[in-house]
Amino acid sequence: MTRITIDVNDEWLEAAREELGTGTKVATINAALASFADRRKAKAAIEAFDEVDMDFEGSSASFGYGGGRDLSRLAEEARERKAG
Repeated sequence: MTRITIDVNDEWLEAAREELGTGTKVATINAALASFADRRKAKAAIEAFDEVDMDFEGSSASFGYGGGRDLSRLAEEARERKAG
C-alpha cells in the first residue's frame, strides 16, 4: 500500500462518502478508486463480448414456459430503481 499526502476537495469527498456509504476519508478514497478500477474491468469485459459473434436463433425456446423473456424495458427499469 502506498502512503501519500494530497489536497482533496472537501465537497467532493463528502459527496463521495455519502454515495459510497463509507465512514472515513481513507475508506472513501479507497472505495472510490476501487469503483473506478471495477468500471475499467467491466468495460473490458463488455468490449470482449462485443467482439464475439452470437447466434440467438431458437434461444427463446430454451427459456421454457412458452418462450423468451421481454427485456425491452430492462435499462429503463434499472434507472427507475436507482432513482426511486
